[in-house]
Amino acid sequence: MKSPQLPDLALFHTIAAAAGELGYPAYVIGGFVRDLALERPSKDVDVVCVGDGIELAQAVGKKLPGRPRVTVFKNFGTAMLPTSDVEVEFVGARKESYRADSRKPEVEAGTLEEDLARRDFTINALGLSLNPEDFGALVDRYDGVGDLKRKTIRTPLDPDITFSDDPLRMMRAVRFATQLDFDIEPDTYDAIARNKDRIKIVSQERITVELNKIIEAPKPSYGFKLLFQSGLLQLIFPKMAQLYGVERVGQHAHKDNFYHTLQVLDNVAAAGGDLWLRWAAILHDIAKPATKRLDPKVGWTFHGHEDKGARWVPQIFAELKLPLGEEMRQVQKLVRLHLRPIALVKETVTDSAVRRLLFEAGDDIDRLMTLCRADITSKDHQRVARYLRNFGVVEQKLKDVEEKDHLRNFKPVITGEVIMQTFGLKPSREVGELKDAVLEAILDGKIRNEMEEAFAFLLQLGKAKGLPPGDTSPFGSLVSVE
Repeated sequence: MKSPQLPDLALFHTIAAAAGELGYPAYVIGGFVRDLALERPSKDVDVVCVGDGIELAQAVGKKLPGRPRVTVFKNFGTAMLPTSDVEVEFVGARKESYRADSRKPEVEAGTLEEDLARRDFTINALGLSLNPEDFGALVDRYDGVGDLKRKTIRTPLDPDITFSDDPLRMMRAVRFATQLDFDIEPDTYDAIARNKDRIKIVSQERITVELNKIIEAPKPSYGFKLLFQSGLLQLIFPKMAQLYGVERVGQHAHKDNFYHTLQVLDNVAAAGGDLWLRWAAILHDIAKPATKRLDPKVGWTFHGHEDKGARWVPQIFAELKLPLGEEMRQVQKLVRLHLRPIALVKETVTDSAVRRLLFEAGDDIDRLMTLCRADITSKDHQRVARYLRNFGVVEQKLKDVEEKDHLRNFKPVITGEVIMQTFGLKPSREVGELKDAVLEAILDGKIRNEMEEAFAFLLQLGKAKGLPPGDTSPFGSLVSVE
């Protein structure tokens, strides 16, 4: 790996010129330099100057074509300057001190050395000079380049102080290790375990931002293992930690649902699943500990875990400060339905069963099938291969029935309003029963989802219940039943 080198951008020379005029030594610091060394794309540049960062930003803005608008954040002592190539944040070098009950530091002006020392990890404490005498020179006080080569996450200073001061850095250590496939240096990792309880002073929103970045990594299981082994997971997401362990009674034992869940999560990630499909993987068996029972004949059972898990999803999303709208409802649906395609594999695949699955899954049917394929994690490779072959049969059947019946997100033509108008009813359980009966007939293939045929069937149902059609029926020509 080569040492990081500044890209040949006129912007950096403009910053250097403005800094020189003001007499402020300036440096590109942090993630942009790290990503240059790793040859990863990065669009966010942090510039630290030994002086007034806001003043430097305004001076640079005046020198750039079009004089782009500088956004100033006085409370934080920072300024943001967007350009066509990158977005640059300017700040003066600072040192920080912390109170025990807060991760918000008291900040005052400092030296470059003090600014580098306050960084979370050595790989983020790298700098490149923007000063005329050594333009582009590497600043590496804590061997960050060496840690990049060793693929190691390490704090610049005592990790106990680093993590106690700002406990969110513990989550960030796990996040960077997961994203970059790095190890956490042993003393640094041990400090996470020692300081894990400090995470309680961090807002749930900030924790969840880091958690989601771990989940979106190429192999998220690595991060969850680090969180669990350090004890952080038990504090930030106890329901997931409770999946861990195998209970044995006599000859009966069940799989470890924690490691099974991580394998499903990795499988979904490998299949290109987005954040919410990955959350469905995390939560698909979340209610197994609450539904575990021992049947002396068949062993451990988890009957109803998919329904209980689906009912838990809104509360889990609320506790983790995840969005409670469409994303939550999609995850809830996938958790509730995740056993259905597997059940079809085990049974003769009937058109009726496929219609019901298509109707309930709607546009999420493809995501559901991805989750269910990922859920096959047996160590018996022949069993996995057999299930995957059977899944192919189910997927073809889904395709055939969808092409024939167009059931994805279909809506029955017979609505509650039609039923009430036809029989002169008010909203009632009887209306719901008639509506469900028509829907069941459509899904069973007894009638097509077409108004004339479905309405005739409705009239037959009404006749059987002693409900004559009223004068206000929307289909007067069809009201007589032979």
